[in-house]
Parts: sequence; C-alpha cells; structure tokens
Amino acid sequence: HVQLVESGGDSVQTGGSLTLSCAASGYYWRTYCMGWFRQAPGKEREGVASIIRRDGTKPTYADSVKGRFTISKDNAKNILYLQMDNLEPEDSATYRCAASWDVTAIEALGRMADPAFGYWGEGTQVTVS
Repeated sequence: HVQLVESGGDSVQTGGSLTLSCAASGYYWRTYCMGWFRQAPGKEREGVASIIRRDGTKPTYADSVKGRFTISKDNAKNILYLQMDNLEPEDSATYRCAASWDVTAIEALGRMADPAFGYWGEGTQVTVS
C-alpha cells in the first residue's frame, strides 16, 4: 500500500501562486503514475495533472491549467509537487494526490482517469478570491 499526505493549500488572491506537496510512504517504489485531482463543491472530481513516477516523463495537464500549473516529483524524498501560478477563482477546490500501480489501467484509461488510481490522499484546500 501507499500512504499519501498533501500539504500547502491556502487562501490566495487571484493571480497568486501556491505549491502543493504530497508526501508518500509505504510501497511508493511500486508506483507507476502519480496525479493531482481536484473537486469543488457541487462539481465532479477532475484530473489536474499527472506524471510517470519512475522517470518523470509524460507530464499531462488538464486544458484548464496548461501553462499555469507544473507537476514535478522528487523520488529521493518521495514527494510529488504541484506548482500553481496565476491562480484563478475557478481553481478553488480540494486538491488530492493519487498514486497508481496499474500500468495497464493507466495506459488503457488515461493518465488522469479516476478509476486507474488506487491510492488517494485526504486532500488540501485551495481557495482563490
């Protein structure tokens, strides 16, 4: 199993920046893909960004955050990051990181497909006003 703990959420003004962190423990070395997801009240959860853990390839972003968010990782520290710049009120949500061991599911369903991720953190709140 993998345990994930997010941090870094805060309240910021429009145009501001935040960096979210996700600390992983457990069998993190087995993880194939890591991702960030968000969910605002009354809305469905959506994928924000994902990355292949082992070599950092194939960073994938939702269209709504391209050019503003950057996903990265530090395998030595077992930490996943999400750098968020030029934040907009529409970015307000609870952000959760997720991990997937399932190469087949990721390749078949997509690198930001909910069902492909088996491990989830509890989330951190981002509010942009």
